[in-house]
Amino acid sequence: MEEICISDEKKEVIRISVRGLVEFILRSGDLDSRRGMIADQEAMQMGSRIHRRIQGQMGANYRSEVPLKRLVDCGDFVLSIEGRADGILEEADGVTVDEIKGVYRELELMEEPVPVHLAQAKCYACIYAKEKSLQRIHVQMTYANLDTEKVRRFHREYTQEELETWFDALVGEYRKWAGFQKQWAGIRGSSIRECTFPYAYREGQKELAASVYQTIRREKKLFIQAPTGAGKTISTVFPAIRAVGQGYGEKIFYLTAKTITRTVAQEAFDLLKERGLRYKVVILTAKEKLCALTIEQPSKASRSPECDPEKCPYARGHFDRVNDAVYELLTGTISGKIPQEGLVSGGYPPRPEGAVWDTYTRERILQQAKRWQVCPFEMSLDLSLWVDAVICDYNYVFDPRAKLKRFFADGAKGEYIFLIDEAHNLVERGREMFSASLYKEDFLEIKRLLKGKDKKAERALEKANRCLLEWKRECESYLLLKDIGVFVIALMNVSAALERLLEEREIALPDGEDWEQLRDFYYQIRTFLNTYETLDECYEIYGEICESGSFRIRLFCIDTSHNIGSCLEKGRASVLFSATLLPVRYYMELLAGTGEDYAVYARSVFSPEQRRIFLGSDVSARYTRRTEEEFRRYASYIEKMVRAKRGNYLVFAPSYKMLDMIREAFEELESGVAVIAQESYMTETQREEFLAKFSKDHEEALVGFCVMGGIFGEGIDLKRERLIGALIVGTGLPQVCHEREILKNYYDKKEHNGFDYAYRFPGMNKVMQAAGRVIRTEEDQGVILLLDDRFTQSGYRSLFPREWSGNEICNLQNIEKKLEKFWMDIEKGV
Repeated sequence: MEEICISDEKKEVIRISVRGLVEFILRSGDLDSRRGMIADQEAMQMGSRIHRRIQGQMGANYRSEVPLKRLVDCGDFVLSIEGRADGILEEADGVTVDEIKGVYRELELMEEPVPVHLAQAKCYACIYAKEKSLQRIHVQMTYANLDTEKVRRFHREYTQEELETWFDALVGEYRKWAGFQKQWAGIRGSSIRECTFPYAYREGQKELAASVYQTIRREKKLFIQAPTGAGKTISTVFPAIRAVGQGYGEKIFYLTAKTITRTVAQEAFDLLKERGLRYKVVILTAKEKLCALTIEQPSKASRSPECDPEKCPYARGHFDRVNDAVYELLTGTISGKIPQEGLVSGGYPPRPEGAVWDTYTRERILQQAKRWQVCPFEMSLDLSLWVDAVICDYNYVFDPRAKLKRFFADGAKGEYIFLIDEAHNLVERGREMFSASLYKEDFLEIKRLLKGKDKKAERALEKANRCLLEWKRECESYLLLKDIGVFVIALMNVSAALERLLEEREIALPDGEDWEQLRDFYYQIRTFLNTYETLDECYEIYGEICESGSFRIRLFCIDTSHNIGSCLEKGRASVLFSATLLPVRYYMELLAGTGEDYAVYARSVFSPEQRRIFLGSDVSARYTRRTEEEFRRYASYIEKMVRAKRGNYLVFAPSYKMLDMIREAFEELESGVAVIAQESYMTETQREEFLAKFSKDHEEALVGFCVMGGIFGEGIDLKRERLIGALIVGTGLPQVCHEREILKNYYDKKEHNGFDYAYRFPGMNKVMQAAGRVIRTEEDQGVILLLDDRFTQSGYRSLFPREWSGNEICNLQNIEKKLEKFWMDIEKGV
């Protein structure tokens, strides 16, 4: 931590931004997503352009982006309050501090400045007035509509004395939080120095951990191909914590694509905490899974819950209580009076002891939220400010709609360490997060909903619909579009009209679901417009007629590297790892790797004798070969695999249709083997029941049929006898569709192999993930059958991981003998 000399005494410096200070201390009242609109929060991300335009019009006496800082001596530490005033105007009649805010709401509806916006300007005015010994100073709040670029200003005047009195009270409220931060940093630092790796290092594991540490120290990116069993989670978490202890980072973000990997990450932190580490960790959960109201009243469940204080007691007065709730959760002490109506039955349970206390799970957050009667989701986001590590989904860092603005707002940057698990998923997730779509039919539905209720909104919707109708008439399958400027202007008008309706809520709609439909459509419009602002050569715009007959227009992000890179630049260093990060150059290109970044291939700890891989040369999953005869050949392979050694097996097919055809062919053989099959849209309970069938004590053979790339294709651990083999049908190529062909053509034009980027690489990743289900521990033994003649071709074999060397080509005539020999060798210990 930085130190500074105050009166010849060295003191630690704790930094806070002006905006962070006022937004944290001065918020109050209800949590309400109906009015004020989340769009204004999004506007903070999109306001740079309008800021520069306004600043450029203010004349020679106007200075833009003026850095300001106030140091406050708090005894054993110094609080540094820092920020940049958008503008300072110096004229003969006085000095004015200008604070500019871009918004989407109609400016005519604003009667006065937003209190926290004004407070931010007052902080700058206070700091500047004292620096320049000004007795009086003016404050100007400038609001600009980001769609129309209209401007509205509010003016205030203050004396230096009244600003200082106000500022001292504001800082006084924050001192206990800064004091906690300093005290905890000391406790954490001491524990890190004593913390050691929890196991004896496996072969290559110490070198892997050292690579992670050096990457963080040098502020680079590291791409790790880490085979199953390499211990990649603890080998990244431990050196990242050590780096924080050495001052090479201040917060770890452990990013995952699936719930199961979040659990593994939590276990890694808890393992170190059981050995004395003191580290505060929060696990962020999606809002729809953490809404206290819908948990208590499941009938009110929603995909995107609306925070309505008239309906939700946790939203009512949320900001009046949430800071105290967070402080108590962090420190175990009560910092304010708890409302009796906020207590759950039986009061608050005793404080947990040990490592568990500093881990904030979904259950603990819900418990504390109910105690204080605050929104658990919003409280968890506030908690993330004060913890040492955040375990969360990718979207909290990358998704423009969901990323944590408190860390990753426009212009913000921190000493963050990003540990990105299962990083192969980030390519397709990134394409989805940075793309946006609108459907013509939704415009007609909203127009029907508003018919006769708001003429202005109806006209705006009709203009946008006419653009879509014209493209739909031109479109036979899909249509690449170059200029959609007219449509975008129409969308801006739709957005403004819907914003007004949602703000005022003066029209009569039949029920709450219609308001939710209107709100969701509004968010889709805003997402599309925000995405349009970021378009560059990495995008294609296209329209298509979907299988349902509906027409959609899509802003498709093909090359994710720029957008992902912009997000990773918000931190200090990034470590991206996966068991299937192959070919690594492909992933480095799409995940913002540069020539200065590093790549490591971690060693496998498993013996090659534990596993045998067979390549079936006499079958194929090509569309032209998908016949009943071919399905029977696949069924025969399954029968011979089970006959060679009875046990539990998984069969992965490229689609549900092919899964059913092969399963039916296998069942016709009447082999006496138990069969279960994955179904589409399985609930969490159904998934658990499916996996529970794979018992090590299962008396008869079991074959589970799954879809490659589906929920059972990665992230599941069936150890030892629970799974002894996998049969993989086909090369996993994605289904041919408009988007895949657009992607292929895009890379062909860039003189890359478009087929590889669109089909082969994503397909082989699904194959490798499915194959990775078999060997999970050093005690596991099993077989993997890759059944498609294309696997024998060099174009596919060159993509095999190193651990797959020694594979054998087989056919239906010799596979059973090959399998029997493998299992006999295992029994003999050969």
